[in-house]
Amino acid sequence: MKRRHSLALAAGLALADSALDSVPRYGARMKRMKASAPLQHLTIGELARVSGLGVETIRFYERRGLLERPARPVRGFRAYPRAAVESIAFVRGAQELGFTLKEVRDLLALKAASGTDCAAVRGRAAAKLGQLDTRMARFARMRETLRALLARCPGRGELAKCSIVAALSSPARESRGGRHAVRSTRRPAMKTGELTIQGMHCDGCARTIEALLSAETGVKVATASYADGNARVVFDPAKIDLAGLAKAVERAGYQVRSSR
Repeated sequence: MKRRHSLALAAGLALADSALDSVPRYGARMKRMKASAPLQHLTIGELARVSGLGVETIRFYERRGLLERPARPVRGFRAYPRAAVESIAFVRGAQELGFTLKEVRDLLALKAASGTDCAAVRGRAAAKLGQLDTRMARFARMRETLRALLARCPGRGELAKCSIVAALSSPARESRGGRHAVRSTRRPAMKTGELTIQGMHCDGCARTIEALLSAETGVKVATASYADGNARVVFDPAKIDLAGLAKAVERAGYQVRSSR
């Protein structure tokens, strides 16, 4: 009898111990599950940590209209949706490709608008590529000029005899042929042309074509109309012609039927 009673008591104690031991284990397991489960809403600090930005950068995006600022509740903190992480990634990706904050805001508006055609986004990307090509060509000319200046510089001696200082102080610049060309104060004779364009689906396409044409070297003013199906351009014929303008539009996927 005593032995049976001892065994029953031992079994009861073991069962009690296991029940008590399961409580902290269960609590720890629930904490791990909550930590692994994605949060549906984020505070601004959590959003900054997930996106890899500072809190002030997020607030700057809000002020510039790149990120919607949630309303502050009566109690607690502002809650950002998970979609805010995607929006921030979009902004940063566009900035890395050279888009200005205004251009990024326009892209976000296209992304949010229902029925936006892919051609509108493609056109803006093509316009940005044209701008980058123009800048790279200018940078290449600047690099060659600096190389030529460095090649002529003795690298020592009096500053008054420095060829780099003399070249930068001169009102003239050397051309590729070695001759000096004085800057002309005369304004170039501008020309106005018109392109008849097919493939525009909305006013956004017209804005895209305006951006494409404005990015071309020699273009002073470019306006496009979705209703009329055309674009008018004021340009310098010494730098670009109507055929070059038409190619700029066609690179974005539109068709130019005529130009005059």
